[in-house]
Amino acid sequence: MSREIIHTDKAPAAIGPYSQAVRCGDTVYLSGQIPLDPTTGELVDGDLAEMTRQVFRNMAAVCEAAGGSLSKVARVGIYLTDLSRFAEVNAVMAEVFPQPFPARSTIEVSALPKGAPVEMDAILVLD
Repeated sequence: MSREIIHTDKAPAAIGPYSQAVRCGDTVYLSGQIPLDPTTGELVDGDLAEMTRQVFRNMAAVCEAAGGSLSKVARVGIYLTDLSRFAEVNAVMAEVFPQPFPARSTIEVSALPKGAPVEMDAILVLD
């Protein structure tokens, strides 16, 4: 099966040796996104809810570049530096995703790139 690299300037550029996403058949594997402004490469200002919205905006841009949308996401992986703040992220996820919601895991980690409090990756399935 061939691999297609997905890239868009509407999401932050990769900050290491990886692609924003890789499509294999009808499945697209999105790399982790942190709350970076795609034009500046810096973390957005705001509370955790606003940072989470930026992560979803970045993910949506990559989904669109692959020919899909957040509504086609099958699974989301959420990484938080403080799991006690999960309810804040959960509330934003409920705003962003239509039902039925994607599968998900949530994991507390000790640190994330650039000191971000949240990172997410996803698996998108195209029709």
